[in-house]
Amino acid sequence: MINVGQMNQLEVMKEADFGWFLDGKDYGSILLTKKYAPEGVKVGDSIDVFLYFDSDNQIAATTSKPVAQVGEWGMMTIEGVNSIGAFASWGIKEKDLLIPFSEQRGRLVVGQNILVYVYTDKASGRIVGTTKFNKWLDNVPAVYTTNQQVDLIIAERSELGYKAIVNGEHWGMIFQSDVFGKLFVGKRLKGFVKQVREDGKIDLRLQKIGTAKMDDLSESILSLLEKKGGFLPLSDKSTPEAIFTAFKTSKGTFKKTIGGLFKQGKITIDKDGIRLVSEDA
Repeated sequence: MINVGQMNQLEVMKEADFGWFLDGKDYGSILLTKKYAPEGVKVGDSIDVFLYFDSDNQIAATTSKPVAQVGEWGMMTIEGVNSIGAFASWGIKEKDLLIPFSEQRGRLVVGQNILVYVYTDKASGRIVGTTKFNKWLDNVPAVYTTNQQVDLIIAERSELGYKAIVNGEHWGMIFQSDVFGKLFVGKRLKGFVKQVREDGKIDLRLQKIGTAKMDDLSESILSLLEKKGGFLPLSDKSTPEAIFTAFKTSKGTFKKTIGGLFKQGKITIDKDGIRLVSEDA
């Protein structure tokens, strides 16, 4: 099945002076210009290409990969604005992505970096972008369990914290009290469900809750100690930034976890870091 607006694997059917014709199935032959043809390509090869509509509304192929395909979010820069809307660079050099005025939460300006959702407009058949995410999220019930790991995209900052897109399907909130490390719009990271409220709203954390969080961190610390020859230059005196860089956790959680490992006799805590206790000791 051919999907315009997404990566497809198509067979090379014919060579021409200006490029290669690919088998587009029901869409017929699709041209891939020599400029984007992989080196050494020949008839009969199958190659990965992105399909989009060119300025003449014809299907075109490129081996360039977009920042976001249809059904995905991506950070893009506004390159131009006219009477129709704004145009964002999305990794396809031949054509910027149109964000109609009706799909803008606020008027976009040249040079602005924004998070965009890419979709196919049913009325026109065009591939367009939007900064209005509500109609694409929370369309199915939020069925999550506490401490369930989820994929997050930071979408918006507010006085309460950060709004995030959860598994590409729901809105969630990371409250300021649960924020550590550097967060910014467009950042992708793993998170955990804190709770799903009765009204369906999702509270998120960047760490697991309770002992499960500490158990996972204990395993990560011991594993890294083994890889590093039994010593890490991190301790309860280290900066929050250094701890977050190594383990993506808060200093408070790190201190509790190494304290537990110390009590279990698995590590020693020295002035310059932590050391793995040899099983033979």
